[in-house]
Amino acid sequence: MFGISPIQLVIILVIVVLLFGTKKLRSLGGDLGSAMKGFKKAMSDDDKEKDADFAAKEKVEDKSTDDAENTVQQTKSEQKEHK
Repeated sequence: MFGISPIQLVIILVIVVLLFGTKKLRSLGGDLGSAMKGFKKAMSDDDKEKDADFAAKEKVEDKSTDDAENTVQQTKSEQKEHK
C-alpha cells in the first residue's frame, strides 16, 4: 500500500542531487563511512576491554582461592603439630 516504486526513488534521488550537488553528497558519504568505521572500532575495543577485565578478575579469584587453600592446609598442619 505505501511501497515506494523505483520511479519514485529515482525522482527523489534526482531532487537530492540537484539540491546538494555531487561534491557535497560525496563528502557526506565519506564522513558517514568514517563515522561508522570509528563506531565499529570503538565497539570492538570496548569488547576487548571487557574481556581483559574479566580475565584479570578471574586471575585474582584463582589466586585468592589458592591462598585460602594454602592457609587451610597450614592451619591443619599446625593443629596436628600441637597435638
